Amino acid sequence: MASGVAISDEVVRNYDLIRVRQAGTEAGERLKLLVMCLSKDQKSIIVDDANCLKVKDVGKTDVLKKILSKLPTDECRYALYDCSYVSKESVKEDLVFILSAPETASLKSKMVYASSKAALKAKMPGLKFEWQINEPTDREVSCLVEKLGGKDTVKSLEGIPV
Repeated sequence: MASGVAISDEVVRNYDLIRVRQAGTEAGERLKLLVMCLSKDQKSIIVDDANCLKVKDVGKTDVLKKILSKLPTDECRYALYDCSYVSKESVKEDLVFILSAPETASLKSKMVYASSKAALKAKMPGLKFEWQINEPTDREVSCLVEKLGGKDTVKSLEGIPV
């Protein structure tokens, strides 16, 4: 709570859901994207239910395009993306922490999101990758591939060769 912003229990519960595959959970019902935002009163980080995606919501479409469409281009958001990719060694699935702080968002909003990030990540142990999106070029597939190890390591992302 470094910035004075609390993290809701719902955020922690959803982190556990996206992180651990529950026995008996149908594959399509698993979370693919967990989007979080500040509450209206700016006092806590809550789940942005309208922008979260389950695996079944993504289907066979361009997964990355669908995920990026859930991050507003004029407002800040946090997100956790359950990323599937193939590296030189094996097929991998890792959670990618996303901080979307577009240039067009208010300065105050960007400052609150930046100062609350560490407290939020502390509630989500084990995250290996972070993708910060500030400008339109940060939304390119190549930016995410770099975060995952670069073109020499990553062979495909969500079933699409890179």
